[in-house]
Amino acid sequence: MKKIQALRGMNDLLPADSANWQYLEKTVNEIVASYGYREIRFPILETTDLFKRTIGEVTDIVEKEMYTFDDRNGESLTLRPEGTASCVRACEQHGLLYNQTQRLWYSGPMFRYERPQKGRLRQFHQIGVEAYGMAGADIDAELILLSARLWRRLGIDDAVSLQINTLGSNAARTDYRHALVDFLSARKDELDEDSQRRLLTNPLRILDSKDKNTQALLNGAPSFFDYLDEESRLHFDQLRAILDQAGLSYEVNPRLVRGLDYYSKTVFEWVTDKLGAQGTVCAGGRYDSLVEQLGGKPCPSVGFAMGIERLVLLLQALDVIPAHAQAKADIYIAGLGDVAVYTSALAEQLRGQLPEATIIKHCGGGKLKAQLKKADASGAAVALIVGEDEAQAGQVTVKFLRQDQPQQTVSIAAAIALVQA
Repeated sequence: MKKIQALRGMNDLLPADSANWQYLEKTVNEIVASYGYREIRFPILETTDLFKRTIGEVTDIVEKEMYTFDDRNGESLTLRPEGTASCVRACEQHGLLYNQTQRLWYSGPMFRYERPQKGRLRQFHQIGVEAYGMAGADIDAELILLSARLWRRLGIDDAVSLQINTLGSNAARTDYRHALVDFLSARKDELDEDSQRRLLTNPLRILDSKDKNTQALLNGAPSFFDYLDEESRLHFDQLRAILDQAGLSYEVNPRLVRGLDYYSKTVFEWVTDKLGAQGTVCAGGRYDSLVEQLGGKPCPSVGFAMGIERLVLLLQALDVIPAHAQAKADIYIAGLGDVAVYTSALAEQLRGQLPEATIIKHCGGGKLKAQLKKADASGAAVALIVGEDEAQAGQVTVKFLRQDQPQQTVSIAAAIALVQA
């Protein structure tokens, strides 16, 4: 019988790797909480219309990448391809936005039908951070500074660099789009195939083209800053002033755009050269019109998302995951003879008295040498060995696995004292 395999691009996370994810997630949780951000959770499945209205029907995501199907009632549903639209929908549905400010974060799987490659999967995981109800550049800067603090805590700040840009108001962006289309239409034959298609659907994405010839052609294109409205210019100037005051290095990249239609004003990315082609580890910006697009009252909004898979790859490439982040036992209980009842009771007693400890009880019998080999592999500091004589006397033998100390047969209370010493 043919074995069933996981779907292509939807990978298993095995125990050997899950500790790295837990370390990253725990660190993120601590940083965002220190800035006053609270967790929100929302469904994996949403109505397809949510993403068509927010992302845009002529984007690559909606046209090519969404996992969309009709349910038994004939309603079109989609596995979420990103988190911002769902976050806004949840906040608007539950009345969290009108005349309020919110600082929120979320994490979980997203789904896009793309060609799987290292750091880019069909089921991938993101952490998103969103802020609502605050229009000033100071909240944009706060999110950037929060992410910078996270990189320092993780020990990867020297491996990432910040790029920022402004997309201006919707009106300014529309004016610039017309000018860019006019410029590129006259040179359409010189564009790569993908950019020729985007010329009709999402021309600003051409600025982000990876094709060298297209990038060279863009050197003569109109500058977006010539079309920028005064309010957006002042907003961008204040953002830069806050980042300068904080001593944070950045590059103004006038070709930095977002792949989603709802962004305006500030956009930013953290990039690295340590992961090959998959160089973006965090991206975000401001999307002041998105709440209104979903039928709510106007609400200034800004956020970012970062891919967990890609960040874990970067942590591993730089070898900065601390040893203590790996899952290890503290105590391993081995038993010889008919002592299963005693060792099970002992394990539960220790878990009650040492609630922070990880305690593994050997199950299934076997020779002591084999049990101690498993104890060593578990990373435990000590093994508690129980034979029939120890069980009858209410004792255990304490064997130190990481220290050069003689083993001792003592009472359970004395064993706990030795473990805690």
